[in-house]
Amino acid sequence: MARKRRVGVLGTLVWDRIWLHGASSPREGWGGIAYSLAAWSAASPPGWEVVPIVKLGSDLEAQADELLAELPHLAQGGTRVVPETSNRVELRYTDHAHRGERLTGGVLPWRWEELAPILASLDALYLNFITGDEMRLPDAERLRHEFGGPIYTDLHSLLLGHGPDGLRCARPLGEWNRWVACFDALQTNHSELATQAQSVGRDPWSFAGQSLQCGPALFVVTLGADGAGYVISDGAASDPLSWPARESSTAGQHSGRVPPPEGPAAGDPTGCGDVWGSTLFAELLAGAELEPAMASAHRAAARKMAHPGVSGLYMHLAQGSFSA
Repeated sequence: MARKRRVGVLGTLVWDRIWLHGASSPREGWGGIAYSLAAWSAASPPGWEVVPIVKLGSDLEAQADELLAELPHLAQGGTRVVPETSNRVELRYTDHAHRGERLTGGVLPWRWEELAPILASLDALYLNFITGDEMRLPDAERLRHEFGGPIYTDLHSLLLGHGPDGLRCARPLGEWNRWVACFDALQTNHSELATQAQSVGRDPWSFAGQSLQCGPALFVVTLGADGAGYVISDGAASDPLSWPARESSTAGQHSGRVPPPEGPAAGDPTGCGDVWGSTLFAELLAGAELEPAMASAHRAAARKMAHPGVSGLYMHLAQGSFSA
């Protein structure tokens, strides 16, 4: 029997306290990389298994183990229990799309020496900067140098700073070119991209195209109710396994936009970007072309909108049909 390929899903489990717009009381439960893991369980490509790469805070170890045990298609070997307390986030939505965020607690970043034995058996990596502290730049550069598979990265909280009280705010990422050179595919939302582009006086989409000159093959940008856009190098195929071997090019690239197939969706937007990116990368690993894969990601994210929180999310997503 042929060996199953393995994709690592690296991020941080976060205990969320969420106030939806107009709600009289908050909802609590797991968030962060839990949304991605639920999506990967639902969209796991045939012939692949999913390896969570997560540090579990000792204060919520039992609850985290229970969460992971509920999700199918997950392989063991990538979780580590650490003495630090788990990350906790309070989210307060001011409308259906905008929110304030306060982060407290937190596990330490992954060091290359910790990651190397886990990555040795992987064929691809999905990395989601849930807190922005998943790894430091030197370790990301070592990851790029040593790991031969494709690396899809949601930059998300790398573009958020936070003060002593944990309140998070948008801020441009220092050493942008060095960071993006570590990854094959980049994901941001439009607000995050605009923050970075404006810091150097550039138009967001031309800045996204310029970022590909640092080495990535693909830059996808979620646009909320308007779907998502992308910029891709002309020399890049849709097959992610070919991305690391390609020669970076400053010549050709093209862009496009993919609207939501069924129009804007209403509901709870927490975790939609995580579900979207996970589904996109899973679809690409399964052999889909880029724009159909993005349309599938739209359907998965829209289905997430109708389901609050992580509990039961895998089953809710698995009952949907995302492929065109």
